[in-house]
Amino acid sequence: MDKQPAAAQLIEASTQLQELLASVCQDCGSDLDIAIKSCCAALKNGNKILFFGNGGSATQAQHLAAELINRFLINRRPLAALALTSDSAVTTSISNDFSFSELFARQLEGLGRAGDIAIALSTSGTSANIFEGLKKARELNMTTIGLLGRDGGDCLSLCDITLLVPSSNTARIQEIHLLLGHLLCGQVEKEMAL
Repeated sequence: MDKQPAAAQLIEASTQLQELLASVCQDCGSDLDIAIKSCCAALKNGNKILFFGNGGSATQAQHLAAELINRFLINRRPLAALALTSDSAVTTSISNDFSFSELFARQLEGLGRAGDIAIALSTSGTSANIFEGLKKARELNMTTIGLLGRDGGDCLSLCDITLLVPSSNTARIQEIHLLLGHLLCGQVEKEMAL
């Protein structure tokens, strides 16, 4: 089996990323603006932003929540943001006592309220716990934003605002989700610091 040299892998990944970014830029620009405005409006009204995802998307949820609660590019007051993936006691107790599919729905029911923003990250859009979380957020009159991959899966229909990365390559989807998340956090931070 021939191994592709690292330099060639880098060029191939870079090419894939550039092509995918061109597609996302064309399709998601106005939705990103709407997501930014929605997040700013919620924060100005005393609401919060709740991020959630599985696996690599869980760590990105934590990363993005940290950018808002602490700081991203500028020093400013903390912004109300929380990742529903960072408390191992909550994660294991809900998964054990109920089911893993209830992980985010139960937290949103306990922590969320009307006017909050629920941001789901999913490379497939088919995870039962993401779907149930978005469903619960809708029931609670929260604005739902999906950073989704592939064709958006079942979760697409539950998102008020969708930032879709149309690829089946999980790594490329996550790379672009992080870029979109950073753009969202940077613009929200700028607006809220005024």
